[in-house]
Amino acid sequence: MTNGLDPVLPAGRTWRDWAVDAVLFCAAVFLGMVVLGVVEEQGELSGRVAELDPLLGLVTCLALWWRRRFPLAVALIGLPAVALSTSALPAGAVIVTNFALRLRWRQALLTLGAYVVCMVPSGLLLYGRGADLFVDAVFCLAYLLTTFAWGHALRSRRLLLQRLRVDAERARAEHERRLGDARRGERQAIAREMHDVLAHRVSLLSVHAGALAYRTRQAQAGAGPALDSAEVAESAEVIRGSAHEAVEELQEVLHLLRAEGDGEPVSLLPRIEDIDSLVADARATGQPVDFHPELTADAVHELRSQLHRTVYRVAQEGLTNARKHAPGAPVSVCLAGGPGRGLTVEVRNELPASSGTDEAIPGTGAGLTGLAERVRLDGGTLDHKVADGIFTLCARLPWSAR
Repeated sequence: MTNGLDPVLPAGRTWRDWAVDAVLFCAAVFLGMVVLGVVEEQGELSGRVAELDPLLGLVTCLALWWRRRFPLAVALIGLPAVALSTSALPAGAVIVTNFALRLRWRQALLTLGAYVVCMVPSGLLLYGRGADLFVDAVFCLAYLLTTFAWGHALRSRRLLLQRLRVDAERARAEHERRLGDARRGERQAIAREMHDVLAHRVSLLSVHAGALAYRTRQAQAGAGPALDSAEVAESAEVIRGSAHEAVEELQEVLHLLRAEGDGEPVSLLPRIEDIDSLVADARATGQPVDFHPELTADAVHELRSQLHRTVYRVAQEGLTNARKHAPGAPVSVCLAGGPGRGLTVEVRNELPASSGTDEAIPGTGAGLTGLAERVRLDGGTLDHKVADGIFTLCARLPWSAR
């Protein structure tokens, strides 16, 4: 913007602005002619001033068309016209209101001061006498201060609306940012649940299928007895059951993620008591698991549902990792703690000296990362280390009752 315009106020002209400018121009011309006619009837204007009055009033009215883009220039053009022409008074009111609206406050006050200095003694120039100078001065001050106050009020209103608009845009942007964070958090939660559910079940499927493949290769090489139909049917039934359980658990996870509110049945959430089923599934694959639950049933019952699920996921991840990276190695799962002492979940397994001939079950490497985030959200810590050929996964959680 140019010529002293406040940068926060728009200077572009819309169709509404054209309509307003046209109405103001016509009103200024009409009211100026009325004022000029009244003054001429009274015969108060001096001869030379009376000849210039219509021309100065017309120039002032025409200047209104550029008042939006050049408020300071229009104010300076209108200054002598308003001081020397009675027909310019209606247009002058628009000009004073305009520079109070569009100029910065220092420029606006200086321009107002110039108008006061020029208009107060204008009675001597217009009428050639000073008898009514006090009345003219009071009229000029009232005329200028009223129009200036009106322009300042319009400016304050526009600035307030703009500030509210900016605040609304900022609030909308903040809402979009929070919504984006919520979406990212939801995607991370989905990824954690999918990994925890599918990785465990798929690892069980891989172990059973690997055992079938190994026995078949041994039989073909003459290094072992061939599988009979009963053994094949039993293995196929175990694989089918694990796949069916994986689908059911996946459906439960999706149901939880889609649910709204806090009224979700706790039965859909895994609980600490369900770790027995995890251990049973692991033992069914030939994985030696030693389970040490050192928690009383009453104490476990008082724990929050979210804490139940976290403890379950820690044990599940530990068993899954042991099955992937140390197949056949002994695993110990220990649960300990109580009110005031916190809750500890520890899974330990021996690391094999070599990977052997069997292929390892592939993993994404994101299980421990997601598990650490889950434990952190519950106010706990997750540690994992290797010492003396033993891998230890340990989660420490605060004891939080319902």
